[in-house]
Amino acid sequence: MRLSCLPLRIIVFLAACCLLPAQAAAQDRNKPVQSEDVVRVNTALVQTDVMVLDKGGGFVNGLSRDQFVLKIDGKPREISFFEQVRAGSRNEEAQLAAARGSVNDPRRPTSGGALPLDRGRTIFFFADDLHLSASSINQTRSLLSRFIDREMGQNDEAVIASTSGQIGFLQQLTDNKTVLLAAVERLKPRPSISASIERPPMTEYQALKIDQNDDDVFGFFVDAVLRDNPGISRATAEEMVHSRASQLLREAASITTNTLATIESLIRSSREIPGRKILFLVSDGFFLDNRNSDALDRLRRISSSAAAAGTVIYSIDARGLTAGMNDVTTESAFDTTGRLQRGAAGEVAASQDGLNALAVDTGGRAFFNSNALSAAVTTALKETSTYYLLAWRPENDDQRNQKPGRVDVSVIGRPELVIRFRRRVGEFGSSESASRQSKPAQPNRKESSELLSDALRAKYPLSALPVSLTLNYVDVPQYGSSLTVSLKVVTDSLQYEGAADSRFANLDIAGAIFDIQGKPASTFSKRLTIRAAAGGATAARQSVSYNHFAALKSGLYQVRVAALDEKQARSGSAVQWIEIPDLGSKVLTLSSLIVGEKKAETEVQPNDVASNEAGAALSPLRQVSLNIDHRFMRSSQLRFLTIIYNAAAGTSASSKATVTVDANSKGAAPAPDLAVQVQVFRDNEPVITTPVHKIETEGATDRTRIPYAADLLLDNLQSGRYVLQVTVIDRLKKASASQKYDFQVE
Repeated sequence: MRLSCLPLRIIVFLAACCLLPAQAAAQDRNKPVQSEDVVRVNTALVQTDVMVLDKGGGFVNGLSRDQFVLKIDGKPREISFFEQVRAGSRNEEAQLAAARGSVNDPRRPTSGGALPLDRGRTIFFFADDLHLSASSINQTRSLLSRFIDREMGQNDEAVIASTSGQIGFLQQLTDNKTVLLAAVERLKPRPSISASIERPPMTEYQALKIDQNDDDVFGFFVDAVLRDNPGISRATAEEMVHSRASQLLREAASITTNTLATIESLIRSSREIPGRKILFLVSDGFFLDNRNSDALDRLRRISSSAAAAGTVIYSIDARGLTAGMNDVTTESAFDTTGRLQRGAAGEVAASQDGLNALAVDTGGRAFFNSNALSAAVTTALKETSTYYLLAWRPENDDQRNQKPGRVDVSVIGRPELVIRFRRRVGEFGSSESASRQSKPAQPNRKESSELLSDALRAKYPLSALPVSLTLNYVDVPQYGSSLTVSLKVVTDSLQYEGAADSRFANLDIAGAIFDIQGKPASTFSKRLTIRAAAGGATAARQSVSYNHFAALKSGLYQVRVAALDEKQARSGSAVQWIEIPDLGSKVLTLSSLIVGEKKAETEVQPNDVASNEAGAALSPLRQVSLNIDHRFMRSSQLRFLTIIYNAAAGTSASSKATVTVDANSKGAAPAPDLAVQVQVFRDNEPVITTPVHKIETEGATDRTRIPYAADLLLDNLQSGRYVLQVTVIDRLKKASASQKYDFQVE
């Protein structure tokens, strides 16, 4: 890669191009159209993933298919598919599709074809905040912050969820670390059971022991009632204690049911996300009260759902190393007889039974009695980084009954190995986590506006109609602070109608910008009429792009866009977050990286735009258009532009005093002292780093908004996903600011 800085005249021109009015423009790409609009998935095979570890916790490489023994409900099964997979790799999704027997899945590589790009890991954190003490909440917040800052990979996506829903609008899958850190800040202690005015205080476990006729615990509370209520009979006191315990257990069972239902819902929704998922369940534990709830049945349902969704659960007891005593913030009964202490034996273990069951049954692991909570996350991510993928063909009875089966996997002659796998299989055929967009569109009586609204609100982006999105923030004198929402829709699958020489299709698009509370700050909707290519040409891939401009205050925003093919009721959507800076803070700030692609066949030398003729002035706009889908050919160049705000002014040569910059004043203001470094990362590792070099500002008419642009040659980069990072250093302020842009090289 070579970095080529552009002359100031080109930079100013590019900055002006960012402010073009909203428009829709059809664009052609010379790519073949897929032969089928509908993907038919063969569900003949059922798959499970297996982790094989040595005594030190390291993955055991090099095992063969013949070394594994697979049993379903105790019956040996032939392994029809076997492969070693690296989680989050560019091969993983294709390997999973192959294990499902999905021969027509577009994600499966064809012979000699390109493999999918690096996908990254999908990680869920579920904070069981209704079963977390105040100190455990703090531990959980530290665990999450450390993961985001140190362990989250370049292509990883994560979501932070909770039982109570207190995270609100931020409880969404994202790769944006700012959003995830804001979600962490929303985690607060939420006591699950209201404090009782009755004395002495009774815990849930004590109520459970009373319900199980434990003489020590029951006798203590009966004696306490008799002491506090002279004159009542022992039978009445016993009835009062039973009634109090039953009420507490019903309330606790309701909370535990809510916790398990929320986990199940989260896992079920994740089936729309391809590939393997990791779910960290962080809790102080809960009790499985079978007499007052259906907790055991819910555990089985969660395990089955996790198998169908390809989700592995790792449970973490947030209490850490405990001596079995209550948290200091929890009021407890004072007992001089020792009966409550005897009754508390086994309390911690009982509270961990549900956590352990969920981890073991889904192929994960439970981390108990350790204060190193972050180490548990590190260990789990390492363990799940590589696994063996096994698939088998169900028997006819399995397919007919559609019932979950019990799985057992072993390695011949290696009893010392630790083998982790999902011990339950979901409904056969459901383990393929293909999204609903891969299925044929079903008749739907909803109006187009309803379908478009559904797509806009979808939990995860829809892909039946490919939609790309890019966001660019700039602040310029003519327009002030402005966010440009640019979306692109691939239209080659649209169903056209009308006469042969005037065929058209209607495409509905919509978008919404939400603030951090989930309130809409700006919306748009429009119907675009797409004309078929002249002569009925359909071999070239077509797309349409659209821009929407919004003036926004500083803050964190989510942008959602959706598109709908009215004729076929096929929709697609995209979601991104962006942080609008507060320029009034006078902190060194950069605009978004505004990125375009310059094709090799239309390469123009920088001096080509020096002419004042209209044709020459427009040529860079035609040849370097805004890149919306973040995809680049290796033979092209990536051209980026950013605008630097709040740079410190230079000093006067005569007085050596600081000069205040006024953009409207006559004469040249002292120049800022700015430097820049450009880096390209892959998998969090720098693959390109340019030397720090000075930014030339001579000729800039507005020193409060200093543009910088450069070209990157991509011919030395392999196919994959990258992050471009531009860092500007203000030597006078002794401050720096960075912006990032993720892109793919094909």
